Amino acid sequence: MIDWIHSHTLLPADGWILLLALFGALCIGLSKSGLAGTATLNVVLMAKIFGAKPSVGIVLPMLIVADFMGFLINRGGGSWRQIVPMIPAAIVGVFAGWFLLDHVDNGTARIVIGVLILALLAFNVVLNRRREQLLALTRHHTFTWGMGFVSGVSTMLANAAGPVMTVYLLAQRLEKKEHLGVFCRFFLFINLFKLPFSGSLGLVTGPSLMTNVILLPGVIAGIVLGWQILKRIKQDAFESVLAWLTAFAAVWLIVG
Repeated sequence: MIDWIHSHTLLPADGWILLLALFGALCIGLSKSGLAGTATLNVVLMAKIFGAKPSVGIVLPMLIVADFMGFLINRGGGSWRQIVPMIPAAIVGVFAGWFLLDHVDNGTARIVIGVLILALLAFNVVLNRRREQLLALTRHHTFTWGMGFVSGVSTMLANAAGPVMTVYLLAQRLEKKEHLGVFCRFFLFINLFKLPFSGSLGLVTGPSLMTNVILLPGVIAGIVLGWQILKRIKQDAFESVLAWLTAFAAVWLIVG
């Protein structure tokens, strides 16, 4: 069985590596259910298994499947209208990331994204302590456009925009159900939009899609598990868990 998988996919003929890749797929599902920091665990795991650049194309179709499932689960919260202000800047960011992907070392890109996420988390801490003074900033279109652009670049370079979007939504102080609904809508759109760009770089191929088929059960299990976890978490705990997972993921990006 392992030999058949190896000959038809990009997975090595190693059962332990297959289990590690399935765990990475589980992290994708957990992230799309709302535990966004786990997405970066997947970024690091897949980069170590397949190589930094090929892993971008391997992960993307699984993200799209998970986005559809996450949207179906969380469609009762948020609205498409709420992601519209970020979309133009995110599209520009995807174009920028597409250009940089062929010119910037992926390891360097992960370090830059990790540092940026930590800076954004620090900003969120300050925001929570001085909310009245800084509230106008988080609602200004410059803040929205900046976060949209960073999300677009980071998702194209390393599929690592989940923590960026989490920081942005935490700053908006949305109710948990609304937070998850907006999160899923944004990534369903942006990942479908960037699919042709990854294809044009040769990152999505027949063997990579067969790899997705083998790893898909892990994605589905992660979605179901994450949904059950989040149903049982209160709002304050939800925000705290997201912040800590995002910080951990950012540090792993830097040192991974």
